[in-house]
Amino acid sequence: MTMVIKSLIFLLIINLACALAKQTYIVHMNHHKKPNSFPTHHQWYASHLQSIAHSDDPTSVLLYTYTESYHGFAAALDPHQAESLRRSDSVLGVYEDSIYTLHTTRTPEFLGLDSGLGFWNGHRTESLAQTSVDNVIIGVLDTGVWPESESFHDSGMPPIPTRWRGECESGPDFSPSSCNKKLIGARSFSKGFRMASGGGGGFGSRNPSAKENESPRDVDGHGTHTASTAAGSAVANASLLGYAAGTARGMAAHARVAAYKVCWSAGCFGSDILAGMDRAIADGVDVLSMSLGGGSAPYYRDTIAIGAFTATERGIFVSCSAGNSGPGRASLANVAPWVTTVGAGTLDRDFPAYAQLGNGKRFAGVSLYSGAGMGARSVGLVYAKENNSSSSSSGNMCLPGSLEPGRVRGKVVLCDRGINARVEKGAVVRDAGGVGMILANTAASGEELVADSHLIPAVAVGRKVGDLIRAYASNDANPTAALTFGGTVLNVKPSPVVAAFSSRGPNLVTPQILKPDLIGPGVNILAAWSDAVGPTGLAKDSRRTKFNIMSGTSMSCPHISGLAGLIKAAHQDWSPSAIRSALMTTAYTLDNTGSPLRDASEGQLSNAWAHGSGHVDPQKALNPGLVYDIKTDDYIAFLCSLDYTIDHVRMITKRPNVTCARRFADPGQLNYPSFSVMFGNKRVIRYTRELTNVGPASATYDVTVTGPKTVGVTVKPSRLVFSEFGQKLRYTVTFVSISRSNIGNARMGRAEFGSLVWSNKEHQVKSPVSYQWTLQM
Repeated sequence: MTMVIKSLIFLLIINLACALAKQTYIVHMNHHKKPNSFPTHHQWYASHLQSIAHSDDPTSVLLYTYTESYHGFAAALDPHQAESLRRSDSVLGVYEDSIYTLHTTRTPEFLGLDSGLGFWNGHRTESLAQTSVDNVIIGVLDTGVWPESESFHDSGMPPIPTRWRGECESGPDFSPSSCNKKLIGARSFSKGFRMASGGGGGFGSRNPSAKENESPRDVDGHGTHTASTAAGSAVANASLLGYAAGTARGMAAHARVAAYKVCWSAGCFGSDILAGMDRAIADGVDVLSMSLGGGSAPYYRDTIAIGAFTATERGIFVSCSAGNSGPGRASLANVAPWVTTVGAGTLDRDFPAYAQLGNGKRFAGVSLYSGAGMGARSVGLVYAKENNSSSSSSGNMCLPGSLEPGRVRGKVVLCDRGINARVEKGAVVRDAGGVGMILANTAASGEELVADSHLIPAVAVGRKVGDLIRAYASNDANPTAALTFGGTVLNVKPSPVVAAFSSRGPNLVTPQILKPDLIGPGVNILAAWSDAVGPTGLAKDSRRTKFNIMSGTSMSCPHISGLAGLIKAAHQDWSPSAIRSALMTTAYTLDNTGSPLRDASEGQLSNAWAHGSGHVDPQKALNPGLVYDIKTDDYIAFLCSLDYTIDHVRMITKRPNVTCARRFADPGQLNYPSFSVMFGNKRVIRYTRELTNVGPASATYDVTVTGPKTVGVTVKPSRLVFSEFGQKLRYTVTFVSISRSNIGNARMGRAEFGSLVWSNKEHQVKSPVSYQWTLQM
């Protein structure tokens, strides 16, 4: 009996060890090698898993079978099983599941959508938005949706398009009846998250007090915010606790919304994202909006890039956030050329707040604090810098547990921005007994001001002002401060300004493709919010609000997604690349003072590595005159020009017979609406582009080139004469590096910028140009 028990215990330990060693892998299959003996690919995939199963653990978990966005499956495997699959002739690749992160009212007016000043074919933008846009379906991959939000009401909307193949999924806290003619679909994908969380449990959220069930319901708020930004219905009297009051509406207010929950408390797992994309493509969305991403990787290893390739080939416009890792150089995510990569800029709306110091100086900052405030009285000011007090070494950062209650009680605390969340710093100050906070930027954030709905009176200030307050708090014998709040202010100048957090180029995966593509509103954006979480997202925040103000490229991405829906409604035969071209070539690079766009990080002029083609202008994008179109075969020629194997190309394209008979001599030869010129050891770079006339049948365009004196640029022909609608004409541009002395500077990361513009009296079709001089070592 004892031996039997010991054997059972030993077997249990072995099985437990196997289970603990398992993790999610995405297996890329050679789709067309399926034997005829298997009726479906799913059964073929299952047989592969069965063939590698351990005798003491006969079941390997098949999590997802992908059919649209990817050829393969996701499964729970141990490393030995993964290696066994890699040796199969039918398997193209086996990859560990990647984790991606979220890139976390006034905007329609700011973008000119409500002004009635722009026309296209006799239609005002508002008229367009109320007719054909209701046939556009925008799929949002995010943290789900709060269906009860007024932003998803369906008043006056016609029946759901008959081509829609999606559904409203049932869950413990989500009924299929939650959907309507506006929110036409809601699904959730959690198998990758469950596997990473211990194989079935682990559901939670950034707010532990809010239960997160396996359903499309959004208990985080991010997904509801992005979905309503893209296509939220108009809601009057919207605000965040009184801030930014007005009518809130999405960019394509009459478009349909389909929510795909792929992000959970631990992040967004590649296996779940791929499953969401797979389903969205099959369901019939027209636009895919994804405010999430990871680092840079070759396209055959990039889950989002592979899924987006299929979506683009099916005519689906894919918009992704650039990331919030700015102002660091080469910090971009989602850089595939078939994806529209969106950075963030500011609005002309601000939320001023003020810090009155005891030395008589008054400094301006921003805040969304909505409580009773401090009144006009001044209290003591504390800066818990290590060399200035006995506080913890992290006291200046206001990290949890870093402040001494005896020193900060009843005072305003000066906190340096960084490491932990801005709103968490205020909670730390409150818990230690502080009555207010000044949140001061460091060099990393520069002069960028992001407003937050703090739990205590708090004012955020830029680095320069922060340094002055730090000096005062550190050197004055009795420093004091009073904080006051100014509400909402409109028509702020200058605007837009490129957000310091917005990720920057150059593109590390393919430097010959300039990214980001453009910027949109992404700072202090008001949109719908989940009722399961407070506006700060903190568990300690018991407040509830129907709308919240957030900042990030997560917020700028759905602006572009919604605008793409408007353009698709106006031009139903346009490809995703034509829509992107229209958005890019009509973008503007001057702010509302008539000056070049500035960068919030240090207040200096911005460049194309930060703002791409510029800030989106939807009025002009509806009628761009000319577009740079790209076909699937062009993307394949682009991939073949990279240092990829033929299997890598087939993995991305899902075409078994690709031979790379056609390839570009240089990846920059792709018919992209921008230029990224890499001189390397070459002094001469030559690219040919093709423009399609989508304006008046008879039109003539002349070219203008601007740029550094170190580069000579020749365009042939210098005039394009179109005689019919849809006509395509080519031109060749030759870039010559005049001075090789720039090569030395390039090692220090220097770059130069210019532009190439085709124009006539009605249109300007503008392409940004970046120049780099790099040596092949």
